[in-house]
Amino acid sequence: MLGALVNLARGARVGFVLAREGGLAFVDAEALPPHLRLALRLGRMLERPGLGGGAGPLQRALTRLGPSYVKFGQFLATRPDIVGMDAALDLEQLQDRVPPFPQDIAEKVVVAAFGKPIREMFVSFSAPVAAASIAQVHKAHLLDADGTQRAVAVKIMRPGVREGFQRDLEVMRFIARVVHTLSPKAERLRPREVVEILARSVMMEMDFRLEAAAMSELADNTRDDIDFRVPRPEWELTGRDVLTSEWIEGIRLNDRAAILTAGHDPAALGRTVIQSFLRHAIRDGFFHADMHPGNLFVDPDGVLVAVDFGIMGRLGPRERRFLAEILLGFILRDYRRVAQVHFEAGYVPAHHSVDDFAQAIRAIGEPIHQRKADEISMAKVLTLLFDITALFDMRTRTELVMLQKTMVVVEGVARSLDPKLDMWTGAEPVVRAWVARNLGPIGKAEQAGRAVLTLAEVVADIPDMAQRLRRVLVRLDESAGEDALLLQRLARKEGRRAHWSTAALWAIAVGALVMAFR
Repeated sequence: MLGALVNLARGARVGFVLAREGGLAFVDAEALPPHLRLALRLGRMLERPGLGGGAGPLQRALTRLGPSYVKFGQFLATRPDIVGMDAALDLEQLQDRVPPFPQDIAEKVVVAAFGKPIREMFVSFSAPVAAASIAQVHKAHLLDADGTQRAVAVKIMRPGVREGFQRDLEVMRFIARVVHTLSPKAERLRPREVVEILARSVMMEMDFRLEAAAMSELADNTRDDIDFRVPRPEWELTGRDVLTSEWIEGIRLNDRAAILTAGHDPAALGRTVIQSFLRHAIRDGFFHADMHPGNLFVDPDGVLVAVDFGIMGRLGPRERRFLAEILLGFILRDYRRVAQVHFEAGYVPAHHSVDDFAQAIRAIGEPIHQRKADEISMAKVLTLLFDITALFDMRTRTELVMLQKTMVVVEGVARSLDPKLDMWTGAEPVVRAWVARNLGPIGKAEQAGRAVLTLAEVVADIPDMAQRLRRVLVRLDESAGEDALLLQRLARKEGRRAHWSTAALWAIAVGALVMAFR
């Protein structure tokens, strides 16, 4: 009971802060029942006057509420299907920056993680160079076996962050239940499911071994890419609360002046940003889902380097083919092919017409080709495409929504480097290469080879499958005999029960007749 009252008080504070900072402006009143429409109108009356400029309302509210809510907002920024595009764009600007925790506490976390003094692990260990709600980063130096020093980044978990997040998570769960109770129609937004997805996402983000694994996988995928690289983790100095990796010396991509001063080509970097993202998504099916400028650097050799791998996206073979073919279809203006891909992937129910769907897609594609190349947005095309598919009963797919939202950010980064960048010309080589490789003769031969191997494995398993089937049939036969005996015993028991029940009914009837004739 006490816990419920605490959650109620904390939930009321969340609602008050959202109302006070203008966050309720994003709620669609038309979608609410009358009683909630009245509550929304009363809540809007709590807005502080003069909220015009500066950060958006959701940014202000979630920053006031604390680190857990900032993380929640950053997660929702990747889900415009839930909060709407306007709210997602507001949340996209959330800055996850907080004051660093003390140096001595940071060093204690490292010592506790590895059981050795700092000086035995590092030649030097700096004060924090960056701090966020979950962790902060220190620059340190390792001494290699040949006596040379090497710079590394040491990311350290903020003490107490897990406990604080779990406490705030209970409040979020409480609010989600209240929303569902007050307005069952809001369940289409899946508030309870969203909170649980956030919980899994952040708890994975709070285990640095998993982030190191993502970093390592992306590094392996891109080891042959000449224009993109990923720092490698130092596994022996990485644990649940500490992540040690290569230190990146470079210029952040949001510092265009420094990029020009260093002699790098911003236009070439813009193409590299979009092509790298598409290669990771289409070629590898594993992409960095938080590619804002603060996580991207250009090193002294002009190579693009990504950091911070807490949020990653995955696409299966079917989703990768879907993305490649729809992008190529828009490039070639082959709208019927774009429509067919949706049906082949099973995204649009078969009872709809391919030709009708192709007509709807043409309404997206043709206006694009009437504009200059540098005015065309791939991310906007995907946004409009998902809007259209909703009319044809296409179910929301989380991985595609995350991809589309990441593409919005990637395009913004690329266009900040080169405002005249032709996104489609930049994307075409990557898309064509994947289609030629995977849907051409080589790809078909590989698919046939995989099918033969699968068939061979099935044939090889037939004797074992036959033995297992025989054992199952024997057990069924034995259990059938046991079941028959059990059924006989139950029948006799029920028969005795029915006999005595019948006798009791006759006794009651006779008693009633005797009483009636008295």
